[in-house]
Amino acid sequence: MWSADRFWAVRLVLLGLLLALVGGGGTKTRVGLVTCGSVLKLLNTYHRVRLHSHDFKYGSGSGQQSVTGVEASDDANSYWRIRGGPEEGCPRGAPVRCGQAVRLTHVLTGKNLHTHHFPSPLSNNQEVSAFGEDGEGDDLDLWTVRCSGQHWEREASVRFQHVGTSVFLSVTGEQYGSPIQGQLEVHGMTGANTHNTWKVMEGVFIKPSLDPSTGHDEL
Repeated sequence: MWSADRFWAVRLVLLGLLLALVGGGGTKTRVGLVTCGSVLKLLNTYHRVRLHSHDFKYGSGSGQQSVTGVEASDDANSYWRIRGGPEEGCPRGAPVRCGQAVRLTHVLTGKNLHTHHFPSPLSNNQEVSAFGEDGEGDDLDLWTVRCSGQHWEREASVRFQHVGTSVFLSVTGEQYGSPIQGQLEVHGMTGANTHNTWKVMEGVFIKPSLDPSTGHDEL
């Protein structure tokens, strides 16, 4: 099932890039709500890097696929798909609620944003990796969207708090050397602060359904 979903996710990315080339990827893609099934890039608002992964494994810690921050806006390895958890689900086109647990699946490798009790390579915070196969990993792939109001808005800054360990997805500026020269470490931190706010940037967004939920939470 996920292989088919991944095929459509890649097609959505390619469609979005095409629209951008012909002038259709302007402000219209930045207005409204983030919905389940959307494919997007996330910018750390303080360090101005996009959440990124590719088929390069950590040389320490878990040895899983690395997750980093990159400045480039045009790197296809920075696309993530918004999915629900294995129990709650996330119907295609449903607006993501503040306080909802989601999975962020890396489009080009099919692995989920993940964290666990390993030290990160540079800062000794909690390692963040990409884990699983074809979008299926484990319960440490779940992140709660922390935002103000009822739903995750594309123009709003949000935080991602890990369900299993309570850390926040963060960047504090540590920079890798070769072979991923210039990329910044992404890790988990225990406190909410300026290093762990994120904002939606480029993306292809599924049209919202007509019956959004009304749950809410605070940033």
